[in-house]
Amino acid sequence: MMKERLDKYVSSQTALSRKEAQKAIKEKRVLLNGTVVRAADTKVDTECDSVSLDGQPLTYQEYVYYMMDKPGGVVSATKDSQERTVLDLLPPEWRRDGLFPAGRLDKDTTGLLLITDDGEFAHRMLSPKKHVQKRYIATLDREPDDSIVAAFEAGIVLGDGTVCKSGQAEILGGCRVAVVISEGKYHQVKRMFAALGYHVEALRRVRIGGLALDEGSKPGEVRVLTAEEAAAVFD
Repeated sequence: MMKERLDKYVSSQTALSRKEAQKAIKEKRVLLNGTVVRAADTKVDTECDSVSLDGQPLTYQEYVYYMMDKPGGVVSATKDSQERTVLDLLPPEWRRDGLFPAGRLDKDTTGLLLITDDGEFAHRMLSPKKHVQKRYIATLDREPDDSIVAAFEAGIVLGDGTVCKSGQAEILGGCRVAVVISEGKYHQVKRMFAALGYHVEALRRVRIGGLALDEGSKPGEVRVLTAEEAAAVFD
C-alpha cells in the first residue's frame, strides 16, 4: 500500500501543476471515493481509493512510457520559447506533470524517442555503463564504400580528436547505411560520417536496445508502452 497527498496524486496523473491541482481541490472539482475533499494534504491510498477530476476518473499509474516517432522540425525538450517540442505533440489527455524525453534526437532527426516521467529508467538507459545500443538509418550525400564498415568497427576519431567506441555499419544499398552505436555524444552519427568524408542528408533512429520502432510507424505518431515493453531497451 502506498499513500500519497491528494494534490500530488492529481498532479502526477494529469497535466496540472501542483498549484493547479491544489486550486482544483479547493474548487471542489476533485472527488475522493465519490466525496468532495478540500484539503490538498489528504492522503490517498493509490491501490484502493478512487479519485476523479471534473467527473473523469483518474487511473493511477506510477510512471508512464510513450513511444514517439519523432518528426523533423521538433526539438527534444520539455519546453522551448520559440520551437515546438515533442511534448507539444502528445494528446492532452496523455500529458502529466514531470514528463520529459529520455535522451534527445536532433531537431532534424526522426524516429524512435521515448517520453516518460521515470527518471531512474532514463538514467539507466542513458548511462554509458549500460551500453544500450541505438540503431539508426543514415542517408548519405553519396554512395559509401566498404571501408566504412571497418572504420566503424575500429572506432572513429571525430574531427576534434574524440575517439568513439567501436560501432557497426551495414551498407543497405544506394546511399543508405544502418549504424549501431552505444554512445550518445552530441551529433555523434553525423560527426562520425563527417570524419569519413560523408555528409548525412537524413537520419532516423529505429531501435533502442531491444525496443524497435513499430513497423510502418510514421513521423508524429505516438503510443503508450507497457512497462514491460519499455524494459525491452535493456534486452
